[in-house]
Amino acid sequence: MLKHYQHFLTVQFTVDEINKDPHLLPNISLGYQLLNNFHQSRLAVENSLMWLSGKGPTIPNYSCDKKHKSMVVIGGMSSTLSMAMATLLGLYKVPQLSYGSFDLLLSDEVLYPYVYQLGSKESTLHLAAVQLMLHFGWTWVGLIISYDLTGEQFFRHLQEEMAWNGLCLAFTEQVSEKFKQGDDHIKFLSRILGPSSNVIFIYGNTDSLKFFSELLMIFALHGKLLVISASWDYSAYSTDEMMSNFHGTLIFSQFKREIPAFTDFLKSVHPQANPEDIFLKSYWERVFSCLLSEIKNLNMTYRQCDESFSFAEISPLFFDKTIIELSSNIYNGIYLLAHTLHQMLQTEAKDLSELLAYPLLSWKLHHFLKCVNPVSGIKDELCGDGPSTTAETYDILNFRSFPSKIWTEVKVGEVIPHEKVLSINEEDIDWPEDFPQIPSSICSVACGPGFRKQFREGQPICCFDCTLCPDGKISNKTDAEECMQCPEYQYPSKEKDRCLPRTVTYLAYEETLGMILASAALCFSILTMFVLGVFVIHRDTPIVKANNRSLSYILLISLTLCFLSSLLFIGRPTPAICILRQTTFAIVFTVAIASILAKTITVVLAFRATKPGSKLRRWLRPAVSHSLIFICTLIQMCLCGILLGTYPPFLEMDTHSEASFIVIQCNEGSLVTFYCVLGYMGFLALVSFTLAFLARNLPDTFNEAKYLTFSMLVFCSVWISFLPAYQSTKGKAMVAMEIFSILVSSAGILICIFASKCYVILLRPDRNTLEILKNKASP
Repeated sequence: MLKHYQHFLTVQFTVDEINKDPHLLPNISLGYQLLNNFHQSRLAVENSLMWLSGKGPTIPNYSCDKKHKSMVVIGGMSSTLSMAMATLLGLYKVPQLSYGSFDLLLSDEVLYPYVYQLGSKESTLHLAAVQLMLHFGWTWVGLIISYDLTGEQFFRHLQEEMAWNGLCLAFTEQVSEKFKQGDDHIKFLSRILGPSSNVIFIYGNTDSLKFFSELLMIFALHGKLLVISASWDYSAYSTDEMMSNFHGTLIFSQFKREIPAFTDFLKSVHPQANPEDIFLKSYWERVFSCLLSEIKNLNMTYRQCDESFSFAEISPLFFDKTIIELSSNIYNGIYLLAHTLHQMLQTEAKDLSELLAYPLLSWKLHHFLKCVNPVSGIKDELCGDGPSTTAETYDILNFRSFPSKIWTEVKVGEVIPHEKVLSINEEDIDWPEDFPQIPSSICSVACGPGFRKQFREGQPICCFDCTLCPDGKISNKTDAEECMQCPEYQYPSKEKDRCLPRTVTYLAYEETLGMILASAALCFSILTMFVLGVFVIHRDTPIVKANNRSLSYILLISLTLCFLSSLLFIGRPTPAICILRQTTFAIVFTVAIASILAKTITVVLAFRATKPGSKLRRWLRPAVSHSLIFICTLIQMCLCGILLGTYPPFLEMDTHSEASFIVIQCNEGSLVTFYCVLGYMGFLALVSFTLAFLARNLPDTFNEAKYLTFSMLVFCSVWISFLPAYQSTKGKAMVAMEIFSILVSSAGILICIFASKCYVILLRPDRNTLEILKNKASP
């Protein structure tokens, strides 16, 4: 891991910077001692014991180096190394600054009371991840985490936050020791490459994800976008050739202070300028593939190092020009120690001088280490068990790989999780080669307006089908879970994505149907009045006298009113019209049917009372017929009075009959009473039809009984057909149906009874004589 050489350079740079600061630890110079554990826990323990004992043999509880002045240990780079070192250093209460990634195990103050973790807790990283998912619309993502407490805690927090925001995990895989023990890598890859999610979030540090990193050296995750945290150094186990597989990766990196002086410091670092640095010579020869000193009598495979070589030419695979996260932790850790000693110098100078004389009394530093801010150096007077945490901010970096083995990380955004603020420049992002544009990672395509989500049984909420909203409902947003009912005075659009205002409507004279019905009513009423005029003009002719002249007048007048009553059903209804139209219709129709009934009875009685002195003759007087009409009409008026007195018709707005209209119509009130009114007219018509049918063969000169039979047959047929049609129609169609029934039934009576008579009167006056009447009356 050549790039970790930056850690040592950071120590050099920071110590020099502090020693040059006249305001921090005046008259005191910091130094350091370097011990290498080669990332092995055994060597970490051995070096810890060597540091405690001094140079030479490691003898527990003995200090063999009188010049030993070290007070604090900075290490290790991973939690595993830190735990190994803390086991021994904790016995002597030696402060240990762990600069690796934060680990929950090390935060246990019972097991590790003297370990101070410099790494960020990343307690809000899950919030930053969710903010990124919401920004790009990634609702279906995969997750790979380390198999430890930190990974489990991240998974738990992430899953809870994703569920709160309606996001789902396609899969969750843990990286553990089983990779090393021969786990089937093909099966593991199939589990993460098989799901339809195109985005995979990876959480863990370099140490915990070691075996996964080794797997990526063999297999590349094509067709997937990786989103990782900076705590995982994906380049640690990769070669220049393998780094291109990470092109387009997004990285969450803790927001750090820029340190311009570090770049200037690197310019001064050179093997010739730093001959005491034993590591620099080996490092220089390795990264530049050259030799600093001439070696004779050997097959030379390396060229001589050019004196112009500098850190500016080193590949980023081996060295970052800016301080990376772990080096930043070291930087902060050394400043934490410097500020701690400075605080002791100002408050407890005696303890500081004693500590400088006897470094193993470093346990006195613990109180100050807990209370000093490593960046500002300000002491918190109300400090508790540890330094207060500051709001975390993350940079969003984009990894880019270029030809000639050149790669870099470019900042493309920033996120402040606790404020839910995300700023990102999408145009600056280089996506993986498999994605020409922003990758999508969804289980189901979003449901557009007019549709609602129907969740699939047994699957996460991100997997659903899109169902069209039912009639009367709309959805005006994407991925609506429920469709909304439009307000009463609005209706859904054809696409069911918005509500439109309804138009108030009724059967108006201006529209075609209303115009046709009104014209028909007027024409039939005029025709009826014409027939009445014909009968009045020819009132003394035999055909008019023979058919009960007064009853014919009453029938024609009532039929005229029937035709005109249909006009009450056309036009904008009002409360007064609603009351008048049904009562008017019922009464005038009752008069017409009662007149027909009186005519029928008159025909029957006329042939029964032909014998001289018959008592039936008194029932043939006009007063009897008029009384019958009056009584029948009076009964109907009583029924109408009951209707008006109990539950009268009223004006209503019908919002259900027609989707896009509000129909202004009259509610008939009590349906029982309304049907009683119709039933009474039907009863009169049925009696008239029965009597006329029985009298159809009587030797009537002009077959009046037959005409009455046909007229009642037409009337009954029309109104029997009207009842089911009336029940099955709504709105204007129902009103038009009733008008049509009124016109057809009235026209049927007019034509069946009076057409033949008008024909004789107007076209065949020669047959309208008393002689012909007597001849036809003779058997």
